[in-house]
Order: sequence, then C-alpha cells, then structure tokens
Amino acid sequence: MSQSKVDPQEQARVLSEALPHMQRYDEEIVVVKYGGHAMGDETLAQDFARDIVLLEQAAINPVVVHGGGPQIAAMLKKLGIKSEFAAGLRVTDAATVEIVEMVLAGSINKQIVGYINAAGGKAIGLCGKDGNMVQAKKVTRTVVDPDSNIEKVVDLGFVGEPDKVDLTVLNHVLGKEMIPVLAPVAASADGGTFNVNADTFAGAIAGALKAKRLLLLTDVPGVLDKNKKLITDLSVAEARKLIADGTISGGMIPKVETCIYALDQGVEGVVIMDGKVPHAVLLELLTDHGAGTLMHK
Repeated sequence: MSQSKVDPQEQARVLSEALPHMQRYDEEIVVVKYGGHAMGDETLAQDFARDIVLLEQAAINPVVVHGGGPQIAAMLKKLGIKSEFAAGLRVTDAATVEIVEMVLAGSINKQIVGYINAAGGKAIGLCGKDGNMVQAKKVTRTVVDPDSNIEKVVDLGFVGEPDKVDLTVLNHVLGKEMIPVLAPVAASADGGTFNVNADTFAGAIAGALKAKRLLLLTDVPGVLDKNKKLITDLSVAEARKLIADGTISGGMIPKVETCIYALDQGVEGVVIMDGKVPHAVLLELLTDHGAGTLMHK
C-alpha cells in the first residue's frame, strides 16, 4: 500500500495505537538479530534500517547483531577456499576465519551501518573484539560415529562461544542516539579470533544487557507445532517438552536454546520471527498484532 493511498485519518489512528507499545519499551533495550535471506534483499534491508531508526526516534534503544552465512560462503567460493564440514558444521580454519572476519566485521557490518545512516540514524559498527566486548572460548562438539557408536570430539577450528561479555563500550553508546551494529566476531583470551554463531552472540549480548526483548529474525515464521502451525506463545517448560518429543528439531533447537539462555539471564521475552515479512520489527514491537513465537519464562 503506497503512502498516498492511506487516508490521513487512518494514518493518525495507526500512529496513536502505537502509543501504549512505545510506552512499554520507553528507554528499554531491544536486541535484534538480523540474518537469513532478509539480509540479501536490498529493499528489505532498507526497510529494516528505517524500522531500527524509528525505534531509536521513539526512545527505544535498539542493538543490531547480524549474521552473514551466505555472504561468507560466496566470498570463500570467489577466493577458491574450500570449506571442510564435520558433523554438518563448517570447520573454520585459519584461512577461513580471516575471510569470516573480513566479511562480517567489514563489508556486511558497514553496509548495514550505511543503510541505517541513510535512513537518518547514527549507527556505529563494532564487533566482539572492540573494547573486549565479547571474549569467546573454543566450541567443542561431539558426534556419535554411526558405524562404531563411539562418541568422538569434532574440532571446528576457530569457532567459539561467548565466555565473557564486557559492556563498557555499549554502555557508552546506548542512550546517546547511537545505534550499535555488532558483527559476531570475538577475541580469545590470548587475542586470537573466533567466529561465533550470530544467534548465540545476540543471546549473550541481550543477556548481559538485561534487554527487554531479543528478536531473532530468521527465514521461518517461528516455532511450529506438529501440524506445522505457528505457536505464538511458548514458555521455557513447554519448549523443553517440544524438544524432547521431537516437535522442535534440526536448526530450530539451537535457536530455542539461545532463547532459553537469554531468558535465564534476565531478558524479559524473546521472539523468533520471519525477517522476510516487511516491517517485521515494527509489527512485533509497536502493534497489537505481534509476529512469530514469543518465548518467556
């Protein structure tokens, strides 16, 4: 619907209806994990940037954490660097981690910063290394060998998980009209580089900030039940049951585990939602409609 077709009275009514939502999030922190295919579409990316600026204008403090899997894969292919996979997970060797850092903390990060600034915001691009924001430790994964049934440890190389979060930099930025845009690259205790899963990174940041909301923008509508219908409201206890009975499976398990972690750390609510829906962030935060699956204690 183009702007000219909307009746001004209707427009004013819609804005007025956002008031209680704006009051609920007034001066609160909202962490938005931005990823999946919504990132690849320029129009959606510009809409996303506008929405983030609108939140900041409405006295909400947004923090953006972005991924970049498809862009990393494309750059590795372009440079002829072959990736090894172990247990379905990409092994990040020394050559790969250099590209990961370049793509995440470089090109993607600054592209998002550019879109937000073009929409009238003041974005500042950072990664986990800046101000020692996120220190990571090496991830270990175990898989059961189907032939021998023996459990073995898989070495994923330079893949880390958040160990310590230092909020000094974010505390200087938040509430001062600046919008932090964070790339999920972290330092190890000895100054090395770790690639961190963007959902996990966002969960650690939201938990440390005690954010009001963590929004995980994905490629799916949210958590689905056995009949593939969207579950709009989910408690931690219900989520654990759905993991146990296999309703929540595959890639949704780590997402839900990130949500549970963030809630345990003091985040009030976490939403898994489809980032391809135009203005998904505004739908969730500033309307009665809501979007995706809201997880809470």
